[in-house]
Amino acid sequence: MSDKLIKIAYLYEDLMNTYGDSGDVKILSFLLKREGYDTQVDNISLGDEFNAFDYDFVFFGGGQDFEQTVVAKDLPRHKETLEKYINDDKPMLCICGGYQLMGSYYKTNSGVTIPGLDILPLHTVFKSDKRMIGDTRYMTEWGEVKAFENHSGQTYFDDTDKLHPLGNMIEGYGNNPQDHVEGLRYRNFIGSYSHGPLLKNTNVANAIMKMIIAWHNERTNKPATVTE
Repeated sequence: MSDKLIKIAYLYEDLMNTYGDSGDVKILSFLLKREGYDTQVDNISLGDEFNAFDYDFVFFGGGQDFEQTVVAKDLPRHKETLEKYINDDKPMLCICGGYQLMGSYYKTNSGVTIPGLDILPLHTVFKSDKRMIGDTRYMTEWGEVKAFENHSGQTYFDDTDKLHPLGNMIEGYGNNPQDHVEGLRYRNFIGSYSHGPLLKNTNVANAIMKMIIAWHNERTNKPATVTE
């Protein structure tokens, strides 16, 4: 394995890529190239074998209800490896539908419950009377983020001692209209409703890149070096 090759797993790229979420992976690839790394992006789709620890970064984008239902049927095969990966502090970014599927369930507008992986204590309820769409701004530990949201799913934390929001809202809705927070930060897992893509905010992109390089260097037994 080359110590200059970063391997990225894109979960269900062919089904979960709403509002340009693939741009997050492209931005990270650009930033990593600037640091002297090559990137290999593998689409992990329906029926594919997958071991999260073979990768330096796992990305899971958003999708519509139909695609999300299809993915939800295939996804449980990967629960064990993803749960271990997340709880071992490895870097992962989930956007919108991918974020929702890490929780216990997603209840659709028709009342159908789509089971999630139940890795993180959160759930999502679709509410057709409250479409959360438009520009969004929020403050994170890495500074302000500007993005775009478009969702009717409202996400709620079931364990606020374990889970912490990615940021506090300045403009827009974020997870839901009540809590005034956006996304999730748990260890080195990040979940978000931010499209646009999210990582056009280079403060967040650089923070994730440092997580990726640190894990990559651990895997290849190399000292971590990132230019400032």
